[in-house]
Amino acid sequence: MLTVYPAKLVITMNPSNPYGEAVLVDGDRILEVGDVESFRPWLEQREHVVDRRFADHVICPGFIDPHLHPTMAAVLLPMEFITALEWRLPWGVVEATTTAKGFDLRLAELAAGEACEPLFTWGFHHLWHGRMSRERINAINATRPIIVWHRSFHELYMNDAALDMCGIEAAAVKAGSQIDYARGHFFENGLGFAISRLNPWILAPERYAHGLQRLKQVVRFGGQTTIGDLAVGLFDFETEWQGLKDVVDREGTPFRVRLVAHGMRLQAGGRSLEAGAEFAEGLMARNTHRLRFGRHIKMFADGAMFSQLAQMLPPGYIDGHHGEWLMVPEALEAAVRVYWQRGFQIHVHVCGDMGLEMTLDVLEKMQSEHPRFNHGFTFEHFGFSNHEQIRRIRALGGQISANVYYLHELSDTYSQSGIGYERASQMARVGSAMAEGINVTFHSDFTMAPAQPLNSAWVAVNRLAHTGEVMCPQECVSAEQALQAVTINAARVLNMADEIGSLHPGKKADFTVLADNPLTCPPGTLRDIKVITTVFEGRISS
Repeated sequence: MLTVYPAKLVITMNPSNPYGEAVLVDGDRILEVGDVESFRPWLEQREHVVDRRFADHVICPGFIDPHLHPTMAAVLLPMEFITALEWRLPWGVVEATTTAKGFDLRLAELAAGEACEPLFTWGFHHLWHGRMSRERINAINATRPIIVWHRSFHELYMNDAALDMCGIEAAAVKAGSQIDYARGHFFENGLGFAISRLNPWILAPERYAHGLQRLKQVVRFGGQTTIGDLAVGLFDFETEWQGLKDVVDREGTPFRVRLVAHGMRLQAGGRSLEAGAEFAEGLMARNTHRLRFGRHIKMFADGAMFSQLAQMLPPGYIDGHHGEWLMVPEALEAAVRVYWQRGFQIHVHVCGDMGLEMTLDVLEKMQSEHPRFNHGFTFEHFGFSNHEQIRRIRALGGQISANVYYLHELSDTYSQSGIGYERASQMARVGSAMAEGINVTFHSDFTMAPAQPLNSAWVAVNRLAHTGEVMCPQECVSAEQALQAVTINAARVLNMADEIGSLHPGKKADFTVLADNPLTCPPGTLRDIKVITTVFEGRISS
């Protein structure tokens, strides 16, 4: 039976038919967008119903977050949040904690519970909460194991009790391993060492399943019908895969997941790059209805934005410190070459303009050695850049998946304590990239940003720092460009535009239903539009 969904307005993201009054659905597919009269040839031939529950609302293509980490979210969401900015989650609001004293008071309050159970907190940031160390945590509570996970996710701190719990001793720490044992600080690649010791707690079956259930609430809350898991294997590949199958790949889950393996982790156990690539090629045999690997791989260039470990071109950071490489340039080039020659779409985590320059050099070398068309090479995060680099991305056929939320939370603070006003105000340079005709999407990298596409669109349209100042208005985008970024452009980055991203005959019947029109509402209210519900493959979410 066919279903007609009338609406106040249907926004299609299809340039040939941009708006409609209703959507006609057959099972999980769209038959047509238009009005009831235009549907008559279909309706005269088939039984149908008219479902008017969205008649006073706006229907858009289902929102897509092309870079979100379900397992990272499942690990972090059961933790206690102590964050510098307010966080709105489906189950409540986390109030902002903006000072070192406030952080310590909140940590002490949380640590006063079960003495034997480890306490995990997330959201600490040194520019708001001061310098962290195991001594500082010990002074708050020396008996309970406490893990303070940095806002960036790329680093954490442990007190003595947590180090003892994990069996981490100074002798086990190698020089240059991105671990400061004296401070209990594990960062970038050193984080992987810490995670390997913390996995028994953070991936404990009940805790992990609870985190994934919370992640499902977060995705629906943001209006998303497709997400990308951009680093499967970040914690433990088989545990992550099994958890996703058990919790997410179930009837009633109102979204699908594009799975992209963590390229560095595929070398675990002594696998060569070639063996890792063969393993990645075999992953598509595991695909289910909602969990789908494609011919994609994730690589990493430089360090985290929130940690100020992005690699920056001169003049660098104000205090003279340098960023970190997650993969040194030679290692990134070698890994990219293996996957490039096998025809993979390569996604590279890159935050600083030096990291971007290095990654562009690698892409240019690959194109010179083994030319490819429509390769989809994607620059993930895209924190800092310059106009010359944007022109190179266009010339080399690259795409951009940007975390525009960096601008809102970090630009003012980084202008004072980081890189100066000009470069801080121009982070997430998406306006220039779109003007060059580059395919640009926005992502949350949840929990690096709220998993709310309308919030990302609001940042890109208004470019407001958390202080309320407009940062580099020349890089603002239009509301229509922002909506494209979280629908059809995101589908292209995930190589799924043949079935999602716009409302078009034959595509999946994925909708996000909104209380207001994102194209005509006052720009400042874009993030406040209520998500009424989602429709996934023709089924209304409950």
